[in-house]
Amino acid sequence: MDFWIVAGLAAYLMGLSKGGVPMIAILAVPLMSLFMDPALAAGLLLPIYIVADCYAVYLFRKSFSRRNLAILLPGAIAGILIGFFAVSYVSSDLVKLLVAGIGASYLVNALRARFAKTEPAPKSADVPRGVVWGTLAGLTSYISHAGGPPFQAYVLPQKLDKMVYLGTTTIFFTIVNLMKVPPFILAGQITWDSVAQAAWLAPLALAGAWSGAKIARVLPEKVFFLLVEIALAAVTVKLVWEVVTG
Repeated sequence: MDFWIVAGLAAYLMGLSKGGVPMIAILAVPLMSLFMDPALAAGLLLPIYIVADCYAVYLFRKSFSRRNLAILLPGAIAGILIGFFAVSYVSSDLVKLLVAGIGASYLVNALRARFAKTEPAPKSADVPRGVVWGTLAGLTSYISHAGGPPFQAYVLPQKLDKMVYLGTTTIFFTIVNLMKVPPFILAGQITWDSVAQAAWLAPLALAGAWSGAKIARVLPEKVFFLLVEIALAAVTVKLVWEVVTG
């Protein structure tokens, strides 16, 4: 019974994140890891992610940046392939520290900009940076489900409209998650049993996505992006803590 309560909470939190409550889904795998191996927890949750992703794409289908997706997705494909072939050789702790470093670097620059006399101009969606950050997002998403910080390090400085940011984020990670399914099956992280469990949890993820979308639409833009930065800081600290505590 305890497993299903925690699993239901994890699914709902994932849905909230997909609906637009910044990065609260980072809590899902740790919650599930209380009852099962983290790799199997990630495999159980991936189909639920995808169900919530599909609903979130419907919610934000009218607002997204085509240019950003066109730049980021080829890199993400390369990153997932690198992760698939290198997962046995790359330490997950090293990946976590890399992601934490990316998040910390962005936050330091954001704080500097806040205290600067003039606000920095928005950056453009350029190809070289986008391919690098997209590759890192695909790699870190595949190995440790932590693709958010690299993605945000590239997209947040562009100062997109809130709904365009949500739509771009949703579509990008929907495609990334779909591409992760075949290697997860090959690795035994997704099984018929886990898919059956995911089917029971999917309605809670959809309810979370619906709730998250309602919350995101009424949040003022400045408050929304402040919450994104706070969530990014929390993820950064969490990743470092996981490495330190083993």
